[in-house]
Amino acid sequence: MGATSTKLMQIGLSALDRSGLGTLLAPLTRGKGIIFTLHNVRPEPPQAFEPNRILKVTPSFLETTIEVVQKAGYDIVSLDEAARRLKSPELTRPFACFTFDDGYRDNRDFAYPIFKKHNLPFAIYVPTAYADGEGDLWWFVLETAIRKTDRLSVTLDGVARVFDTRTPEAKDRAFSEIYWPLRQKPESELRATVHRIAETVGYDPSALSRDLIMDWDELRALAADPLVTIGAHTLNHFAVAKLPEDEARAEIAESVARIERELSRPCRHFSFPYGDAGSAGERDFAIAKSLGLETAVTTHKDVLRDKYPMSGLPRVSLNGDFQEPRYVAAMMTGVPFLLFDTAKAMARRLSNLRGRKEAPSAVVPAPTRPGAASI
Repeated sequence: MGATSTKLMQIGLSALDRSGLGTLLAPLTRGKGIIFTLHNVRPEPPQAFEPNRILKVTPSFLETTIEVVQKAGYDIVSLDEAARRLKSPELTRPFACFTFDDGYRDNRDFAYPIFKKHNLPFAIYVPTAYADGEGDLWWFVLETAIRKTDRLSVTLDGVARVFDTRTPEAKDRAFSEIYWPLRQKPESELRATVHRIAETVGYDPSALSRDLIMDWDELRALAADPLVTIGAHTLNHFAVAKLPEDEARAEIAESVARIERELSRPCRHFSFPYGDAGSAGERDFAIAKSLGLETAVTTHKDVLRDKYPMSGLPRVSLNGDFQEPRYVAAMMTGVPFLLFDTAKAMARRLSNLRGRKEAPSAVVPAPTRPGAASI
C-alpha cells in the first residue's frame, strides 16, 4: 500500500469512528466476530527504510487492541471455540481471535507475556521449514539487500533495471517496484531472483530463519500452555494457488502432519501463506476441507460473515501503519469492508457492461488494420 492510499484509509477509518456511524451500524455489519492477523511484535520504532514495518506492531499497541476489543463487548476466544461458535446456529456475543503467522520468536518474547497476563488464548501458524531453520523469508531478504546498497541492478521480466537506492525514499520505491511484480511470479522464480539480488550486494541470508523463527523445542515449550494453539502454514510458505493441485495438497497436508508429530497433538487449524485471492482460492479451500481441518484462514479483509466457508475464513490485519485504537474500532464494525467489497463489485459490473458495449458485433465483423491479427 502506497503512502497516499495509507493516508486515505487512515482518514476514512478515523471519520467512521468519529462520526459514530460505525458504532450505529455495527449490530448489522460486524458479523459473528473477527480474526486478527499479526506477524511481528517488537517495541522498537520503525527505521527510515523499513517496508516490512506493516508486519510489525508494538507490545503496547497489542495490549491496547485487547482493551479495545473487550470494551466493545467481544469475547477473545481460541480457534477451537471460534469454530464451534461459527458452526452453531445460536446467537452468541461477538468474538475475536488473535492469530500470528510464521512463528517469529518475538511472538514468544513480547506477545505471549501479554496474553498470559490477561489469561487469553491466541494462535501461531508455523511453516515447518521455518521451524527447521531452513525457511526462506524472502521479503526480509529483499529489504535487507536494498538497505545494504546505494545502487541496485536487477533483471525483471528479462529487462535489466538499475535502481538508485541512496535515500530511504529511493529504497522504498525500489522495494515496491521489485516486490509487487515478483509476487505474481512462480515461487521458484521469485525466490531465485531475490537471492540473486542478495548475492550481488554480498548478503548471505542463510541464517535468517534461525535468527527470527522459533525452533521446534521453543514451539513445544510454548505449546505446553493451553492458551496457545499451534496451526499449520504449509511446509515452505508457498502461495498454494500457484502450485499444481498435488503439490498444493502436499504443502498443506504434510505441514499439518509434521506439526502433529513434533508437538504430539492434533493440528486442526491452517493459514494460507499470503492469503490473498491470488495465493489461495476455491480449489485450495476444498483441499483444506477434505483434510478435515476445523478452520483455514486467508488474508481477505473482512469480519466473519455467514458467506465464508470454514476453510476460507477472512482476517483483518493489525497493520503497523494503523496502530491507533480508532482504526481498530472502525474495522471491527465491518463497515469499511462492506463498503470496499461493494465498490469492487460495482467496478466489476461497470467493467463488464463496458466490455459488452465495446465488443464487436456478432453480425458485422470489426475491421482490422492491415497486418493485424484477427481474433
